[in-house]
Amino acid sequence: MVSKACSEAEIKAVLAKHQPRHIPQSGRKPASVLVPFYKAPEGLSLILTKRPDYPGIHGDQISFPGGGREEDDKDDLETALRETEEEIGVKKDEVDVWGALSTQRTLSSSFWITPFVGSIPYPYNFKPDSREVERLLIIPFSHLLNSASYSYGPFNWKGMMFESDLYRYENDIIWGLTARIINRLVTLIKTGREDRP
Repeated sequence: MVSKACSEAEIKAVLAKHQPRHIPQSGRKPASVLVPFYKAPEGLSLILTKRPDYPGIHGDQISFPGGGREEDDKDDLETALRETEEEIGVKKDEVDVWGALSTQRTLSSSFWITPFVGSIPYPYNFKPDSREVERLLIIPFSHLLNSASYSYGPFNWKGMMFESDLYRYENDIIWGLTARIINRLVTLIKTGREDRP
């Protein structure tokens, strides 16, 4: 059982006991993301990126840093760390990896994504790549732990309807795989399992 504030030590302890499922799915491309915690002045927070509104399904979305696996990546974790460095300028050896969540498929594309959870030291001089990142979002984790920030239902994205997990923070809506990853992390912390009871 974790406290309402949910400390770094409590999250690490939950992840240390967790055994994520990594089962590749035929026909889907492997990819990884980093779910980065950050000790901001507002308290322990998550860092997400808002993508520029470029053509394609992923443009203008809010996501964690990450992307598709490349031939030179030795494993899924290296993919997540490489992509994080490329997108927001965080050096690989400055990320403290806490654990992982089960592999997830995307709703709107053909990726099979492994989320890794870790932390970035505070303060940090982020260097977002403007081609991939319009702005950074630093969201207090206490907000995401509050059930009032979460809902599940239909979401209209560029004229397409999806049934999705949804998180609201100020004027932003987090949906799709990113919201599902957050929900699985929150559920794991609250119940000791990723799946909803």
